[in-house]
Amino acid sequence: MLRVTTFKERPMASTPSILLIGASRGLGHAMAVEFLAKGWHVVGTVRRGSDRTPLHALAEAHPGRVDIEVIDICEQGQITALNERLHGRAFDILFVNAGTTNRDPTQTIGEVATDDFMHVMLTNTLGPMRVVEALEHLVPTDGIVGVMSSGQGSVGNNEGGQREVYRASKAALNMCMRSFAARHAGSSRAMLLMAPGWVRTELGGAEAPLTIEESVPSLVDVLLSQRGTPGLRYLDYRGRMVPW
Repeated sequence: MLRVTTFKERPMASTPSILLIGASRGLGHAMAVEFLAKGWHVVGTVRRGSDRTPLHALAEAHPGRVDIEVIDICEQGQITALNERLHGRAFDILFVNAGTTNRDPTQTIGEVATDDFMHVMLTNTLGPMRVVEALEHLVPTDGIVGVMSSGQGSVGNNEGGQREVYRASKAALNMCMRSFAARHAGSSRAMLLMAPGWVRTELGGAEAPLTIEESVPSLVDVLLSQRGTPGLRYLDYRGRMVPW
């Protein structure tokens, strides 16, 4: 059974907390594991219909330290409902982990079906930004608002093409976060676009050169190192700046 967080269940103020959107498996789940190892409280989300995921097993293994919420970021109403359920909460970090690609990632932009294109853009760009816009008020002035981008979202680094729809969606995400940061230019919060590298996950595929263990612990360390540094940065899992 999914556990729904309430105001009374929130951890003590001395325990840092992260709201991790998209934590059921893959990179998101690995981030949850890493934050738990560092003593954090994790509120992670899964999509409706996710019967049992690795996040559920993690919650069972760490009673009282992991709460699970349900949301599909492609549904505006579910974002609004999550915001209402979390009323009165505060999180040191809001991090949105989302990623999908079209059914045939080798297709050029001229070949992709309209529905496939729209689905990728909704999942990778519009959905994450709707979450950021709706939930950023839960993050205090010294907190972090971050999203999972990709090195393939870099326009400057794109010299080989390939995965055109995915690249476009992450580049659009980067631009939207840049606009968000510009509108919050006076904020003291850190804002981050994180590139995890090409990792062997369901999305990354078996040919990816990095394991989750080689990417995520370092990515989390980089994320935490940015606390107290205002403004938007586009960083990879080693802490290097990624060209826009």
